[in-house]
Amino acid sequence: MESEQLFHRGYYRNSYNSITSASSDEELLDGAGVIMDFQTSEDDNLLDGDTVVGTHYTMTNGGSINSSTHLLDLLDEPIPGVGTYDDFHTIDWVREKCKDRERHRRINSKKKESAWEMTKSLYDAWSGWLVVTLTGLASGALAGLIDIAADWMTDLKEGICLSGLWYNHEQCCWGSDETTFEERDKCPQWKTWAELIIGQAEGPGSYIMNYILYIFWALSFAFLAVSLVKIFAPYACGSGIPEIKTILSGFIIRGYLGKWTLMIKTITLVLAVASGLSLGKEGPLVHVACCCGNIFSYLFPKYSTNEAKKREVLSAASAAGVSVAFGAPIGGVLFSLEEVSYYFPLKTLWRSFFAALVAAFVLRSINPFGNSRLVLFYVEYHTPWYLFELFPFILLGVFGGLWGAFFIRANIAWCRRRKSTKFGKYPVLEVIIVAAITAVIAFPNPYTRLNTSELIKELFTDCGPLESSSLCDYRNDMNASKIVDDIPDRPAGLGVYSAIWQLCLALIFKIIMTVFTFGIKVPSGLFIPSMAIGAIAGRIVGIAVEQLAYYHHDWFIFKEWCEVGADCITPGLYAMVGAAACLGGVTRMTVSLVVIVFELTGGLEYIVPLMAAVMTSKWVGDAFGREGIYEAHIRLNGYPFLDAKEEFTHTTLAADVMRPRRNDPPLAVLTQDNMTVDDIENMINETSYNGFPVIMSKESQRLVGFALRRDLTIAIESARKKQEGIVGSSRVCFAQHTPSLPAESPRPLKLRSILDMSPFTVTDHTPMEIVVDIFRKLGLRQCLVTHNGIVLGIITKKNILEHLEQLKQHVEPLAPPWHYNKKRYPPSYGPDGKPRPRLSNVQLNPVDGEREEAEEEVHLLHSTTL
Repeated sequence: MESEQLFHRGYYRNSYNSITSASSDEELLDGAGVIMDFQTSEDDNLLDGDTVVGTHYTMTNGGSINSSTHLLDLLDEPIPGVGTYDDFHTIDWVREKCKDRERHRRINSKKKESAWEMTKSLYDAWSGWLVVTLTGLASGALAGLIDIAADWMTDLKEGICLSGLWYNHEQCCWGSDETTFEERDKCPQWKTWAELIIGQAEGPGSYIMNYILYIFWALSFAFLAVSLVKIFAPYACGSGIPEIKTILSGFIIRGYLGKWTLMIKTITLVLAVASGLSLGKEGPLVHVACCCGNIFSYLFPKYSTNEAKKREVLSAASAAGVSVAFGAPIGGVLFSLEEVSYYFPLKTLWRSFFAALVAAFVLRSINPFGNSRLVLFYVEYHTPWYLFELFPFILLGVFGGLWGAFFIRANIAWCRRRKSTKFGKYPVLEVIIVAAITAVIAFPNPYTRLNTSELIKELFTDCGPLESSSLCDYRNDMNASKIVDDIPDRPAGLGVYSAIWQLCLALIFKIIMTVFTFGIKVPSGLFIPSMAIGAIAGRIVGIAVEQLAYYHHDWFIFKEWCEVGADCITPGLYAMVGAAACLGGVTRMTVSLVVIVFELTGGLEYIVPLMAAVMTSKWVGDAFGREGIYEAHIRLNGYPFLDAKEEFTHTTLAADVMRPRRNDPPLAVLTQDNMTVDDIENMINETSYNGFPVIMSKESQRLVGFALRRDLTIAIESARKKQEGIVGSSRVCFAQHTPSLPAESPRPLKLRSILDMSPFTVTDHTPMEIVVDIFRKLGLRQCLVTHNGIVLGIITKKNILEHLEQLKQHVEPLAPPWHYNKKRYPPSYGPDGKPRPRLSNVQLNPVDGEREEAEEEVHLLHSTTL
């Protein structure tokens, strides 16, 4: 009975067992029946940049550095490699910040010694601004190149310009004098493939030939894109934002932001957009910008040797990526702050703003669209919105939230099926099939045949006297009432009704194809397809409200706000609001999204409709699940990411989550001066743990510090090479003073300087909500669980994720609520309803808990072996 009580309270002797670090990804979140599948096929291994196979995911914290010792003062000089990280491991934020402070102190202490040292100090101070400047320049230049190439290759599917092969369709007809107002896109210099091959511009033969060539070019671009990704850069597929969020949280994925990934992503992004797939280039542009930031950071030692500082550059780079994607520098900074960044100090805010500014300036200088704007679908509205329009705006927000919830569930289900079935073994075939279906269905409908950015531009555009689109085919009834002599009536014409039916078909097509396209093995963004879906729905709603106001202007909701015959409804505004609502429903962005769309329109007047639609979209989406699409993909791929947006409301204790458990192997620990080199090497070889607690002795079991596996391995190898007399039987000493040894003993090895003397610890009664908060805010990899200074176990980031996953699956808590073992105070009122004496209110009840604690300590010290 006593042992059972001790076990439930976390003190059972077998609870001193080790936490088993995951030796493969499938162990990362495999606990209590909760299994996240990490198995992928051989083909998938090459392509799936979202999945990590056969690596160690367990994170162990190196901890902070003792204030009395220098960070890497190992023996006489720092050992190369100590303090670095392996692939697919999490960085130690605290240690990296300590390294940076130590470097900063060293530079400041030397800068007055000579002019050279002063120059080095200035270079170090300005290196942050230099690296974000280079990142902004490269991001803007690459974005301009991608925009120009994607537009040219998109038009290549339909024809070619004879006066200059490098001109797209619009540029080809700029200098022509033979265009008409109705057919401004037709000129002799531009030839369709049917005109070039069979010499016919109209007729069934011409249509079929253009149809076949459209499908051929779409399949060619898609095949070339997926082949380049598979052969040269598997990490270049997908959006990249889920992985960047994970990397910015401290995870290391070698090669994901490398030069090969940058090169292949830039090329294949152009091919993927030109193939006509339901994807966008805006999300991948964030990945491209972060690749630039990562590459340039290696030119500056301040960032190349410090993983935490490097992530400040990546935060600024992500802001630059959104800046060039939407022409929204301020929105880019807010996007980095709200959506992707894990650590965002004030100086990073300034540098992110500067990087976004530089990137936007470079893109404006390139002027890829020829309209002196940063994006193709920049619009300006001049008609104010009215109060009654808030109702349709909120309806669009509801639609956006429903679309976001549906898309997240459907896309995650499809991606999970892709991973778990044979279909995932053939990613090239999948891309070809999706591209073929997209091209076959898209060509007959002019709105799906358009490039998605051009479609959004047409939907956003307000109908004016110079617009020839069928969406602006309004009738001017000259026999109408003379009240409106100067303002023509605007009943919808046949072209508008035809366009509405085509838009409805396009909406269904976009919804279905986007679900199956996002996640295939080519660069694929989600911003533009989501905005297109919302813009289509918004334009349809806008036209409906416009016609309702025209034919029923005497209704009370229109009577006060909209004069008879006035052009008071702007359908393009509804398209813009719908686009923001759908994008917000998918990503759950709020502030940054409103600012991005505000910068697209250039007017403050429409902030309120945007805010109403975006917040409604978020609320509706959150009702079905609080995860956005990027968090859902992070969870699907099993990345070690603790989302700060999640709330932990369960009542469990640190003792309930810590490892070891009852039937686990014993906790692997080191003693401070009783182990030899062979003992440590055997422990390293026989276990896969990434770190080991160091205790005073097996008798006292008091915590001394924490040593990382990688640091131990590097330090021992270095000592064998550089120090004489270090053999397998040499005593390893983590203490400050070497113990007295027999004269014939080999030379001891002192490793105190690689020891973290202040590892993070919590007591066994610490509520897990506090532990989770500590892990999130400090970026810990692990913390030790103690009881009166005695090591009970360890909690790693893996255990936190495991525990959260169990709670999501409604697994019962492993122990009573955290307040179950708290000392209880007597109630303030007695059984008779009268207040108790004040003295009784501050005295503890005479329970047996105090005696039990003393007995448990004796039990721990004498009967427990580590």
